[in-house]
Amino acid sequence: MDLPLARATRLSLPLAAAAAPLRSLKLSACGGARIAQPRCRSVADLSASAVAAETRRADEAPAPSVPAEEEQFDWLDQWYPFAPVCDLDPGAPHGKTVLGLNVVAWYDRAGGGEWRVFDDACPHRLAPLSEGRIDDKGRLQCVYHGWCFDGAGACKFIPQAPVHENSKACVASYPCVVQNNILWFYPRAEPEHKDVLQRKRPPLIPEIDDPGFVNLYGIRDLPYGYDILVENLFDPAHVPYAHKGILRRIRMEDPGRYLTTIKEGGGPMKMKTEEANVEGFVSAQERGYFQFVAPSTLVCSPPQETPWVLLVFFCVPVAPGKSRLIWAFPRNVGDRLHNISPRWLYHVIQNLILDSDIFLLNVEERKFAAAGLDNWQNACYVPTSSDSLVITFRNWFRKFCKNQVGWATPQVDQLPPIPTKDQLMERYWSHVVQCTSCSAALKAMKALEVALQIASVAVIGSVAIAKGTLVISTVQRAAAVSTAVLCFAASRWLANFIQKNFYFQDYIHAYK
Repeated sequence: MDLPLARATRLSLPLAAAAAPLRSLKLSACGGARIAQPRCRSVADLSASAVAAETRRADEAPAPSVPAEEEQFDWLDQWYPFAPVCDLDPGAPHGKTVLGLNVVAWYDRAGGGEWRVFDDACPHRLAPLSEGRIDDKGRLQCVYHGWCFDGAGACKFIPQAPVHENSKACVASYPCVVQNNILWFYPRAEPEHKDVLQRKRPPLIPEIDDPGFVNLYGIRDLPYGYDILVENLFDPAHVPYAHKGILRRIRMEDPGRYLTTIKEGGGPMKMKTEEANVEGFVSAQERGYFQFVAPSTLVCSPPQETPWVLLVFFCVPVAPGKSRLIWAFPRNVGDRLHNISPRWLYHVIQNLILDSDIFLLNVEERKFAAAGLDNWQNACYVPTSSDSLVITFRNWFRKFCKNQVGWATPQVDQLPPIPTKDQLMERYWSHVVQCTSCSAALKAMKALEVALQIASVAVIGSVAIAKGTLVISTVQRAAAVSTAVLCFAASRWLANFIQKNFYFQDYIHAYK
């Protein structure tokens, strides 16, 4: 169910008066105003403006002090994106881990046609409901013993028992809402949080719902933690180097020197945090702004000019050493190309971009863990102005979160075992199975690969039979053999394309 636009806000994260106003993002929480004009308040302990002026080592300067009674970020009093609705099949349940919680989303057609989010555990024997099905009455059915649940989480049928109504047979149901065509849920199932939407809503991006814009969604699980993901997205200076050879328009001897939004080497990159508090921060730069609405939403926007292209990222903490990225790229240009191009084709490039720094970030996270995040400023040398957003986020994470994600369930305080490179960069489980467009494309391509192989064998077989029974010319025989060879070659090319774009493709920076 699409809900009205969020208007209430407790937080204003304005841009500088000279910068483009943030017309797109409305925050949701208690209060009652849109994003306000800039307020004069100090954020000295979060701003990294001093970095642009001098390049001394971070360990030569005292770390910002943390007030003893500083407000702490409440990880459980937040909305978290589950997945774009376009990637959720209403005919089946979908399981994911968010903030350490194992949850399942399913479409309740019997209860008004709305999405529901439950604990992913049947109360009978804790079997995963995400492995279940939607029964013929529209209920969520556990396939272990057939228990069935309605949209409120109440058990409506136990095949092995005459009595079904019992509070112990209920499944925890979380508040959820579809907004911007993304399913969000609130990770508190207690009765007092049932009406949380009246108090607080997810961040709203009006451009995504604007009929004058086209939009592109995507989702990918990543083998590094939440803070590493956010930090990487706030680091524009790495783009021409870590993703070299992917973004074809960056073809220069020193792309970082001339990239539109990066001037390192040619001059300081002007970026300033205009306002920051426990709810996030806004940083203006020469050609747009970055906004972070804690804990999940990052918005990168150019100045208010046409064409308008917005980069929206939703960063989901999954578990220690694991995160999920959901993205939406609304724009008011290129609608014709968007309408004729399949979504999976865009995902081929976007997955390659993510792959090209996965190994770097996985190694970086383990080195951070060894040094200790409390020692981040001493372990890292960050003298350039393009590091300012990374420093701002790290200071926010330290000040308001004590360098820790507030998991909803107990978590082992250590990173998972070091994976191999093909495990790090695999695409099938991390993306393809979660994306309806890529899943459908993979199925079609596999069918075409088999058809090409069958056609190749059939043509050769026909020539062999015809040779003994019919008189065929040399030209006809050559044409048939050529067709068979082409079909076989096409099947081999397609198999390689499938492997690289839907399963695994290595990225070796030295050869880019």
